[in-house]
Amino acid sequence: MTNRPLDDEQAIEDALRRGAPPEPGDSSAATADTRASSERAAVAARRLADRVAAEGLADVSYTPADSPFGTLLVACTRRGLVRLAFPEEDVDTILEGLARRLSPRIVEASAQLDPVRRELDEYFSGRRHGFELRLDWALIGGFGRQVLRVTSEIPYGGVLSYAEVAADAGSPRGSRAAGNALGSNPIPIVIPCHRVLRSGGALGGYGGGPERKRWLLELEGAIAAEP
Repeated sequence: MTNRPLDDEQAIEDALRRGAPPEPGDSSAATADTRASSERAAVAARRLADRVAAEGLADVSYTPADSPFGTLLVACTRRGLVRLAFPEEDVDTILEGLARRLSPRIVEASAQLDPVRRELDEYFSGRRHGFELRLDWALIGGFGRQVLRVTSEIPYGGVLSYAEVAADAGSPRGSRAAGNALGSNPIPIVIPCHRVLRSGGALGGYGGGPERKRWLLELEGAIAAEP
């Protein structure tokens, strides 16, 4: 491995040192220099993060991803997509949870997660009916994993009831437990827990809220769009 990461670290340190807050009375030129130094530090930090991710030195990589209902956060390990968070979820809390449960070696790496963002864009535009992303199930265990395995096989445009999912997961009387597992799904949309409804066709609960659940089902043609 080359010494480039260390060079980038030094660039960050130098830029940050030059970019310390100006003292009272500093000229506008000094303020402009501070701003330029901060920008150089940001560029160096991004370059270092991309290199760390590209060389496999991080255990978890994350990036924001656009969606019709706001900015999502997606995170991947070497095994695959491990977390997808809705816009209202706190980013710091998510990253702390990933550090605690998976690894503290986390880096923001946009380029490495481009395939995830591309498939999400295609899905939201109606051009993709099935995800081809590898998944990391490390955050899902026990009966919840069985429930979400069944859920992951519900086809685009299809739905199952909570009772059907529970039965297929091996617990015909486990509708409530199945609902809890679906509600804590760490990879919504890609593992399509929105495709599970109450018996009789009522929407039921959803971690992203009932309006978002309806939007996704309407996108897929599983339910008729409201006027």
